[in-house]
Amino acid sequence: MEKTLYSIQGTKAGNITLPESLFAAKWNADLVHQVVTSMESNQRANTAHTKNRGDVEGSRAKPWKQKGTGRARHGDKRSPLWKGGGVTHGPRNERNYKKTITPSMKKGALASVLSQKVGSEKVLFVEKVALADSKTKDAANILATLSKIDGAKNVTRKDARVCLVVAEAPRALVNSFRNIPQVTLVTARQLSAQDIVMSRYVIMTDAQEAVKVLQARVEK
Repeated sequence: MEKTLYSIQGTKAGNITLPESLFAAKWNADLVHQVVTSMESNQRANTAHTKNRGDVEGSRAKPWKQKGTGRARHGDKRSPLWKGGGVTHGPRNERNYKKTITPSMKKGALASVLSQKVGSEKVLFVEKVALADSKTKDAANILATLSKIDGAKNVTRKDARVCLVVAEAPRALVNSFRNIPQVTLVTARQLSAQDIVMSRYVIMTDAQEAVKVLQARVEK
């Protein structure tokens, strides 16, 4: 499989050969859903915590005697029925949200979502972006130039959600793109199915090297 390789000026710089194991995989919606939701669950902070009737402060004495008052019977004021009492079935921080994702599942989901993005023409392969200084203006200019390519005109929109995949992440490159709200910079070694699913566009810079890294991850 071959795709067009672009320069940072938005012009065609040649072609790039893509491995079919990574960019021509069959779409597997069930696998992608399982992997992405599992990754989201593993990232959950688990900080929500409510007190039950055994945790709240208060007297254990009955507010009134069991019979003879004409009122409903009650045990103590720490009951969930009372203001300031415990919470029934509230979230507890003892719950474990961790889910297991096998390496083969991660590889399969990554290849599946990359193939789907390439098939929908939402992946741009670009030559290496080299920035001497950390300037957001330079990064924004590069995006504006790439937006002139067919199918990528919306990459400059703040709601576009662009995943910028790089072979390496020098400090100047990271600092230049981190203040652009719609861009998430990820190295090829760290790229996951979740990063791609959450993005509308994928831009691979230093594409030849990035593809090699991704291919080694999937085929090893």
